[in-house]
Amino acid sequence: MPVNTHRTNASATGLSRLDRFVLHWRAKIFLFLGLRGLASEVFQTVLTRSPDDLLALNSLAYDAMQGGHHVLALTHYERVLALAPDSSNAHFNVAFVCEELGRLEDAEREFRAAIRIEEKMDRAWYGLGLVLVRQGRLDEAVAALKHNTKLQPMSPFGWYQLARVHVDLQQPEEARAVIRHLKGFEPKVAAQLERETGLAVGNLI
Repeated sequence: MPVNTHRTNASATGLSRLDRFVLHWRAKIFLFLGLRGLASEVFQTVLTRSPDDLLALNSLAYDAMQGGHHVLALTHYERVLALAPDSSNAHFNVAFVCEELGRLEDAEREFRAAIRIEEKMDRAWYGLGLVLVRQGRLDEAVAALKHNTKLQPMSPFGWYQLARVHVDLQQPEEARAVIRHLKGFEPKVAAQLERETGLAVGNLI
């Protein structure tokens, strides 16, 4: 999912610093209480006066994603990216929504931009791998997913996708190696892969 960073943009000048401080804290209290609807109303008020407020833009984009309004979310996230082009999170968020919308070339570009800024952003490598799979570029997907598993060795998600890509590439031994590795810390995921791929590995000795 996109990262809701809740950062304040000091350049938002439509409201006084004190007014923005009060409104931000009011919204944060609503978020803490789980009252996202009320928080969104506050953030909308902020944007009416200060359209470049990053905290409000990120929060409203996140809420739009949660509600399935991907186009609206992308509008907000693209605004964030225009204001913070050196933010790896901003590029990642745009990439994530573009992937959800099926805009794979845009998603690839933004995932790669996030990685250029933050090479160890494991979720960007994972997202890039999934986009490459959907584009049929499986060898490149393997490379991206290997970066992800190197950065997040105990997360099963990258390993799972890596095994599936190896199967699609007709590389059963490589897929078995991944399944065998997963048995060491995620046996349920390993068993699921055995069922899905038909590649029996057996129990570890």
